[in-house]
Amino acid sequence: MEAYDGCALKRTATNTVFADGVAEGRIMLIGEAPGRDEDRIGKPFVGRAGQLLDKMLAAIELDREANAYITNVINWRPPDNRDPSPEEAAQCLPFLRRHIELANPGLIILLGAVAARHVVGISDGIMKLRGRWLEYRVGDRMVPLMPTLHPAYLLRQPAHKKLAWRDLQAIKERMRILGLPGIATHGN
Repeated sequence: MEAYDGCALKRTATNTVFADGVAEGRIMLIGEAPGRDEDRIGKPFVGRAGQLLDKMLAAIELDREANAYITNVINWRPPDNRDPSPEEAAQCLPFLRRHIELANPGLIILLGAVAARHVVGISDGIMKLRGRWLEYRVGDRMVPLMPTLHPAYLLRQPAHKKLAWRDLQAIKERMRILGLPGIATHGN
């Protein structure tokens, strides 16, 4: 990723924002692109949206320090925090696909419409997609995937936190059924 110069965003970014958390945790979260704080620090979801994401994860017994792994579709901050263009996403998508294969998650959570559009190729709005289980091929197996609302969106629209809460409860139940970390490792 550091050696790749095919995406113009890299030239305007301060840092490559690759990932944070524990890949072995088997729960992978994918957002859209780094913002100002993420670009400055070099880790995904470290600003206000990241603080909310950490609270959301804690509600379902996940923690980026123990059992969750977080990345983005795009690894460099788009100027002015704009959405990444389809071309920019297409340039980064092969890296994301390989990243997913290497992390080998047992469950994937997509944060927001941009992540959903580029990871699963569905252009429906996030309000239509959220809360629906989809599948993503990782190697020779299909992995459950849940699109949900992006924490930055929830900061702007706090009334929709109840929808994200429903998604989190469904994710927690699927983790329990699959025996994934967070639930099984805490003896629940």
